[in-house]
Amino acid sequence: MQIMSGSVFGTIFRISTWGESHGTGVGVVVDGCPAGLELSEQDIQIYLNRRKPGQSRFSTPRSEEDAVEILSGVFEGRTTGTPISMIVYNKTQRSGDYSEIASYYRPGHADYTFDKKYGFRDYRGGGRSSGRETIARVAAGAVAAKLLKELGVTVQAYTCAIGDVEIDYEHFDRNEIYNNMLYMPDSKAAEQASALLDEKRGEGDSVGGVVECVISGLKAGIGEPVFEKLDANLAKAVVSIGAVKAVEIGDGFGAAKALGSRNNDFFRIGEDGQPVKVTNHAGGILGGISDGSDVLLKAYFKPTPSIFKKQQTVNRAGENIDIQIKGRHDPIIVPRAVVVVESMAALTVLDLMLMSMTSDLNHIRTFFERL
Repeated sequence: MQIMSGSVFGTIFRISTWGESHGTGVGVVVDGCPAGLELSEQDIQIYLNRRKPGQSRFSTPRSEEDAVEILSGVFEGRTTGTPISMIVYNKTQRSGDYSEIASYYRPGHADYTFDKKYGFRDYRGGGRSSGRETIARVAAGAVAAKLLKELGVTVQAYTCAIGDVEIDYEHFDRNEIYNNMLYMPDSKAAEQASALLDEKRGEGDSVGGVVECVISGLKAGIGEPVFEKLDANLAKAVVSIGAVKAVEIGDGFGAAKALGSRNNDFFRIGEDGQPVKVTNHAGGILGGISDGSDVLLKAYFKPTPSIFKKQQTVNRAGENIDIQIKGRHDPIIVPRAVVVVESMAALTVLDLMLMSMTSDLNHIRTFFERL
């Protein structure tokens, strides 16, 4: 079935997001979550708090609670196996800040393409193309992450680069990720990146960056070999985040410059008697299927398109004009997007794990013998 609005993601663990940035609220319906998972609004809120604005001088000064309400699918603290519906009401939107952009197209935004596709657009903050849409993804991702934890799989993302400032993996400290406002696992890099952001913010400009995500505990054999490959689905999931322009799996772009003798991951027999890779250039995926190593991916984010410098554009009347955008905007998207990447990765992996349950007749037989 063709989904015309493009707002549905997943096959078995399936989500449908809805809402606009300046409408009544944004939300998501999660279908395919099994019964019996302990789940509360606080479980979801922990994830939403990581993406909400106003947490540092590098995010928009909007003060939004982003408080989630679970409307269905949970009873007495456990999922019921029926659709889980969640909503976050919009409470501090200022639609008037965007009234003048109704007549022109902002550089780097979806204004022009939405006009061409639909014939009109919700210009209040970008409507459906706003970064606020990711609230729904994060709420659903929190459910997926909790279910993955029950299955021994963890997903963690962090900032590995902001502008030209990159973390030093020799100084990688996982505990540092939540100690700085940029979610960088390297305190020195975080200081350098903060200085860069202060400089560019003072100039009325913005900065891009890179988020790295590590999926651990995923057993070998997850993913489908052709159109539903694990790496292909992860790439689609992550690129569907509005500001992402590229994705790497494993060595990614570096693999194109490597020799086969260096890029291949050699196998040895591990302590448990099972094959194990000596290196992980492939990023935990071979032939679109997990190989038992950590799955490694990077998402490349463009700079925030809403900047305070004067820019050239055109209006709907076909005239060339200069604009200077007003309102409340992030000088960088990356820190608030870390949890969004994490959520999309969790949704993708969980869905493919559930799909893989029918790959082997023995798995099906074992399940039905227990009924």
